[in-house]
Parts: sequence; C-alpha cells; structure tokens
Amino acid sequence: MSFLDSSHYVNRELSWLHFNQRVLEEALDPEAHPLLERVKFISIFSSNLDEYFMIRVAGIEDQYEAGVGDRTIDGHTPSEQLEKIRTMVLLQLSQRNRCFYLDLVPALKLEGIEFLRVSELSATKQKALSLYFRREIYPVLTPLAFDTGHPFPFMSNLSLNLAIEIADDETRILKFARVKVPSILPRLVRVNEIRGFEDNDGIIRYIWLEDLIENNLAQLFPKIRITRAHLFRLIRNADVEIEEDEAGDLLKTIEKGIRSRRYGKVVRLDITPAMPVPVRKLLMKNLGVAERNVYEIDGALGLGSLMELLKIERPSLKDEPYVQNNPIEEQSTPDIFSAIKAKDQLLYHPYDSFQPVVDFIKQAAIDPDVLSIKQTLYRVGSNSPIVKALMMAAEAGKQVAVLVELKARFDEGNNIIWARALENVGAHVAYGLPGLKTHAKLTLIVRREQKKLKRYLHLGTGNYNPATGKMYTDYSLFTVNEQLANDVAELFNALTGYSKHTEYRKLLVSPINTRKRIIEMIEREAEWSRKESKGRIVMKMNSLVDAKTIRALYSASCEGVKIDLIIRGICCLKPGIPEISENIRVISVIGRFLEHSRAYYFHNGGKEELFLGSADIMQRNLDDRVETLFPVFDKSIIRIVKTDLDLILSDNVKAWEMNAEAIYSKISNEGLKVNSQALFLTRLDQKKNLISQ
Repeated sequence: MSFLDSSHYVNRELSWLHFNQRVLEEALDPEAHPLLERVKFISIFSSNLDEYFMIRVAGIEDQYEAGVGDRTIDGHTPSEQLEKIRTMVLLQLSQRNRCFYLDLVPALKLEGIEFLRVSELSATKQKALSLYFRREIYPVLTPLAFDTGHPFPFMSNLSLNLAIEIADDETRILKFARVKVPSILPRLVRVNEIRGFEDNDGIIRYIWLEDLIENNLAQLFPKIRITRAHLFRLIRNADVEIEEDEAGDLLKTIEKGIRSRRYGKVVRLDITPAMPVPVRKLLMKNLGVAERNVYEIDGALGLGSLMELLKIERPSLKDEPYVQNNPIEEQSTPDIFSAIKAKDQLLYHPYDSFQPVVDFIKQAAIDPDVLSIKQTLYRVGSNSPIVKALMMAAEAGKQVAVLVELKARFDEGNNIIWARALENVGAHVAYGLPGLKTHAKLTLIVRREQKKLKRYLHLGTGNYNPATGKMYTDYSLFTVNEQLANDVAELFNALTGYSKHTEYRKLLVSPINTRKRIIEMIEREAEWSRKESKGRIVMKMNSLVDAKTIRALYSASCEGVKIDLIIRGICCLKPGIPEISENIRVISVIGRFLEHSRAYYFHNGGKEELFLGSADIMQRNLDDRVETLFPVFDKSIIRIVKTDLDLILSDNVKAWEMNAEAIYSKISNEGLKVNSQALFLTRLDQKKNLISQ
C-alpha cells in the first residue's frame, strides 16, 4: 500500500494551530491551574501565535505572492492554507479575549489585582499620572509626523503604536502622526508606587502603558488639536535567510540579519475595531498590507506582555513550588566524574535538577586532570553559567572547542555575544557546517586518569540552559561508553574540521542516517509482528511531519504493530483510520511544564532499544540540521524511561487524544485521575528504587 491519499494526512500549519488551541485551553479551564498560571497561558498562547506568523505564515505568504500553487501532502494550496489559518486565528483570538476580559480580569479583581483606565480616575489621580508620565515616559517617546515633508516612519517588528489624527484648523486637512509605545518600559505600569497612588488597601493596580501615553498626548503635541488616537501593532517576516556561500564572515551576516528582521515584510496588522477606514487604509497602503493580513482585535494588543503579572508575589495564585532532585549529588562518590565512571547516569529535568550538567562543566574547568572540553551550544540564555565555565577552562589553558549555532532563531543575539566572549579568552569557536543548523546537544570531556585518557560524555535532549531546565521536560545522559565517545569525537571533528566522516557506530546523526535507521527499526517491529505478534513502538517528540516516516508507521500499523505516539505539537499522521492506522494512538500532553524530551522506544522482540536525543521527526531535523539520537545501553535506564513513557500514556488529566478526523479531545478521567507531570514530581523515591535494582 502506498499511503499517498491526501486524506490520510494533517496539514502541518493547521496542526500547529490546534496545538496552540490546546495551550489556550489551559487558560480557559478554571480548574486547570491557579489564577496567575492561567494568565501565563494566555501570554504563552499569544507569544506562540506571534512567532507562528513571523515564521510559518510569512513563508506561506511568500509562496502565495510568488504564485506557487503546489499542494501539500494533505492537499492544500498556499491560498487555501492562508484562508483556513485566518478563520482559525480569528476564532482563537475571540476565545482568548473572552477568557481574559470576561473571566480572568474579574477573577483577578476579586483577588485584589485591578486594571485601571486613566479616563475613569479622579482628576487628582490623573494629575499624578500626568506628572509621572512627564518624568518617566515622556523622555523616551518620539512622535513622528507623516505628510509631504515627512516620509512614512519605519516601524519595527512587534512594535505597538498609536496612530494619531491631528486636526489642522487652518487648512482643515486631517494630519497623521505616529507614536511608538516603547518596549524598553514595562507594558503594565504598576501604579501603587506612583506618588499620589499610595493607597494602603493592599490592592495591586495596573494601567496599560499605551493608555497612559494616549491620555497625555497633549504633552507631546502642545497647542495642537488631537482628534483621536488608535492603537495598532504589526508583525513582520522574521525568518533570516543567509546565503552562506557569499557570507565570508558569518558572525557579521547574522548581526545584519537580526537588524533586517525588524523591517521584514509585514505579515499581520492588528488594529482596534474603532479605527476609522481612512486611517486603516493609510496604514495598509504604506505598510504594504493586504486585507487578509488585517486583524481587528478588541482590547489590548499583544497580550504576550501579560507574563509580567507573574512577578506578583502571590503564592496562592501560582503553582506550588517544588524541590528538584539531584540524584548524582546523593551518591557516595567524591565527584561527578567518579559517579559517571561507576555507571551511566540519567537525569529527567525539571524533576531532576539541571545543576549536575552545570557542575559537569564547572568541575572540568577547574580539574587539573581535564585536558579538553568540546561542546555544542544552541540556546544558552543571556546569563549562562555554562559558557562562563567554558571561558574559565580556556583561561586555565585547557583545550576548549565550542560549536556555537548562530542561526538558533531568536537567540542569535545571545549566541553572538557568547561566541565573541569565548573567542576573546582563547577558546576555539566554530559555527557549524554550511547549510545545516547544529541542533545536537553534546559535550565531550577528555581527562587524564592513571596515565591514560578517559572520555566523559553528556548527551541531552534539551539546550544547555539552566532556565529552560526548570520549565522543559528533557533527558540528560552521562556516560563513559567508548563506542559513543568514538562517535561523538568523530562528529566534533566533522563539525569543526574538514572530516567527511559518515559512518557512526551507535550514534544516529542527521542528515546522515537518522531517518534511515528510524524507518529500519519501525520495519523491524513490523517483522516481529508478522512472526510473533509482538511489535511495539513508543515515540515521544515535539512534532511528527516527515512523510516517509509516517508511511512507515502506517505500514507497521497494518502489520499489527501497537504504536503509541506522544507528540506535543504538530502531528501530520492521522490515527485510527480503519485498515491504515487503527493500531496507532496519538496523544498530546499540555501542562505545567513544556514537554520537550524526545524518546524512541522499540520492543525488538524483547531486546529493547531506546534512543534519546535532539531530533524530532521532521524534514528539517532529518535533512537540514545536525541532530543526534543516542542509544541507551543500561537496561535499568531503559526500564526507567519506558516507565516514564507508560505513565505519560496513562495521563487522563493533561493529555489530549487525536481521532481519525484529526480532532483532539480531552481524555475521560471518570475513574482514577492521572496527571503525569504531577506524579513525576512525587515519584522520586520510586525512581531511586528502580536505579538500585
């Protein structure tokens, strides 16, 4: 069977919107989270949607404007995708706003957290705000006129602006000006500390920054009659394309790309419904925006800024804090190297602390027996203890080689800073292979022990970022396995030198052999099923898009292989299709932590195989990135991860299940409720027992 029928596949872009809908549902459900955590999910949904337009919608817009009429594997043309995206997004934005303004805002008020409007305040308090505006906000504002003597002002990506109508009483011609709401200031102005607002009633009060600016425009335009002001926000194409053959200095090219990103083509213009048609048309014309890209949104624009509310110190309105486990520290070994040499070590973040990963690099930096450190860095954050430890190692005279991925989207700025800092202290910094992002998570440390060299590895599914290590579920494996060490050493040589090594003993490396080996293991399960009806596959990932792998899974399902897929985001496979995928189940878990780990389990007739790593099953991860999936050899660790996967598969609180029509619904929990993430937080003793067996 060829499995080429378009009805057997889900559109990638619409699948992502369904994922973001599940994120929104976390805010919509009053029982799902404490109040401020529900606000957080409104923020996450909104920020996710911004990035989706900057990258995915921008790409489809390019196809549409280039006249591309090719259909995706699920049968959609670019124009059909844009139409369906708009329909879904308008519905979601309406749901979001109803949730925020009709549910969350009143609930916050009952808890003593209020949103004020300047126009509703007393004259005394308006005057106090006016003085605050003059002192703290006015100096950073720049009003820009638009007329025959002033060109239409440039407006950067994600900028929030006020379009101001100015009446000229002499010429009776309506003039236009623009004031940008500065992103360097807090979007939500907490007024409790402003002179004249020192109420002692314990209520926390906020005013939107744009409301404060709009009500004080007379200070920016003295002796000018302002008719009206209208809020608008724009989102631009933010995907930086790099012609690497012509980029002699990749560092400078990336910096230029970041600057140009602010002025990419506008792909979405958000306006308020009250904006009059002449102003709307003026913006559309000068920003080059079509009607399909204009979104009328009631209320505040850009609700991603609601994340600021999480700074409020109200523990009762937030998730309960938890204490992370540090299983390596609890072992009776003198240092982390001794613990790793004694046996392979597995951490499951954030339930297990990310600190051992940091300690691994820190100890290597100061250990006189460590000769060299090699590491890949994709997203490390703005204040990275790991990069600081690498710099310390280089300054101590150790050989430090770091592959910094400058094209890690939206983290380029941080990575440029760290790359330069590493180079300044003598570390060898490479930027990867032409045409390929390096997304693999690898560290190789060489240590002299008893006149011999010993190699220590850290292999992960997530980034070397302690901040995300508290929010993302990811695995870390520490090992001294020689076969894996040889493969990792060969891969580093390929990344930093001229090696064209393509044969890896145990490691799966994209774009070389990941898809091939994954499909071979799927087909092997089909063979086991034909022989003994024992085929079993469990895959956990962020996204499943690759058509070749989906066809292999369909084929295995037809052979009777039981397949469970745990996919947080995009899934282009449809489960439950009679005689096609009736043996496949797809669930998505959306909860307190972002499900980020990738795990691929194959029963293999009882000789279980498990791979962890950085690669999702998408064309970009299999063909256009350097990715790794690493095998787990320790049977007790395989048992632990399989137990983890089984627990997630039993979730009936935070899990959504997809049906044959690609519709997700919450799993029924009429009996015992199973919240996998909550149980992982309380399951540490069980994990310790498994390790000791």
